[in-house]
Amino acid sequence: MKKKIAAIIIIFMFVLSLWGTIALATDTNTNTADLRNDATVNLVQIKDQQLETLQDYQDSYGDATYGFVAYILNIIRIYSIPFGFVGIAISGIYRYIIGIRKLDVRDKGFGAMIGIITAMVICQVLPLVFAIVVRGWRG
Repeated sequence: MKKKIAAIIIIFMFVLSLWGTIALATDTNTNTADLRNDATVNLVQIKDQQLETLQDYQDSYGDATYGFVAYILNIIRIYSIPFGFVGIAISGIYRYIIGIRKLDVRDKGFGAMIGIITAMVICQVLPLVFAIVVRGWRG
């Protein structure tokens, strides 16, 4: 009986905490049109910054194609780190938590971890190799 009452009190407190959050979220004085305009302005600014960065790469490499490839490789280099860590965490769960009881899952987790680390290293080194080959040997 005490457990049921405690559970009802906890659920009631949870609902009250959500109700306060919802009430605070609706008390803003901003307009949806203002939010849409701000979002549009932010997207346009991000687009302009990325086009400027792409133009800088194209100027640096002296060719539109090489600059575009260097820009894409830089984006891959930046985003490979968080995706790699998430993949390592998931494969670690397969290897060390689920793999305790199932040996085939343990091997799957180890293989995935090795593959993710290899791909992460390749994504980190590939822009450097590209820059050395294009700038060094091309002239």
